[in-house]
Amino acid sequence: MKPAALNDGWTYRDRVPRADAGILVSDWLADRYRHSDAALWRQRIAAGELDWNGVRLSSDRALQGGETLCWQRPPWLEEAIPDQWETIHDDGDLLVINKPSGLPVMPGGGFLHHTLTALLEPTGARPVHRLGRFTSGLQVCARTPHTRALWSKQFRPDGGCRKVYQAWSQRVPGLELGQCLSVSSDVVERPHPLLGWIWGPEPFDDAPIRKRLSAHSELEVLERTAEGDRLQVTIITGRPHQIRIHLAQLGSPLLGDPLYLRNREISASSIPGNGGYRLHAWRLSDLPHLGKKTFQVDPPSEGDQALRNSIKREK
Repeated sequence: MKPAALNDGWTYRDRVPRADAGILVSDWLADRYRHSDAALWRQRIAAGELDWNGVRLSSDRALQGGETLCWQRPPWLEEAIPDQWETIHDDGDLLVINKPSGLPVMPGGGFLHHTLTALLEPTGARPVHRLGRFTSGLQVCARTPHTRALWSKQFRPDGGCRKVYQAWSQRVPGLELGQCLSVSSDVVERPHPLLGWIWGPEPFDDAPIRKRLSAHSELEVLERTAEGDRLQVTIITGRPHQIRIHLAQLGSPLLGDPLYLRNREISASSIPGNGGYRLHAWRLSDLPHLGKKTFQVDPPSEGDQALRNSIKREK
């Protein structure tokens, strides 16, 4: 386990559209970065954390449009993360690992250095795709740009790679053991009070939608328990949070999911990086560049107890 530690901070740069001239810096940043209100941005300006075209901003002011704003975010504490994994395949270039739940793949969501990307730097490998922080299982990485590009194509809908997960969800209505269900509903971008916009299921009401992406998943019940269903989920498209969103669309969110709720609702106090659910990248097959080789790794058994504890807290 890599312990919690302060990083070195980070500089965020934004170019202001000319159409936004006249808006106060604090209001503009509060609208762009919904995690902080205008009052907090004024405090940061007073603390000397913002630059305007390379010059320290001493007080809040109206934007002219076209300028560059830089927020020099001070160091912050990054949470502890698991830093050990099982290597499934390594030929010196292509690297496939069994990523543990709780390890972010790339920077974002409060993580800068506590990521798989940073941990892999000494090996020369970089992730080809991104599993969610609390999704465990098969994560593909590569050391050369050529191989990363090659595998990135394999993960596209027409790339040929078959991606199969295991997911633990609330009971899926109308789906019995051994039956298959195809889900072809859009993943849509909806308003969220903390993040501005967030990917989610299409709402029942007339809430605004900024973007939509077509998505296709195939479900099969592997096991039915008192808590819910253990599913096999094959994803065809690989959209953001696709499995979580499709199950919420069906009215059967992942057990313990703090963000995607029943009735296609999205929690106003949670974000995609919050855990509590169980999702596992189980199998990659039909890999044309490896002679149709299949990679498979079973989900960790210790996740069962963690999930049960999460469900008890939820109730």
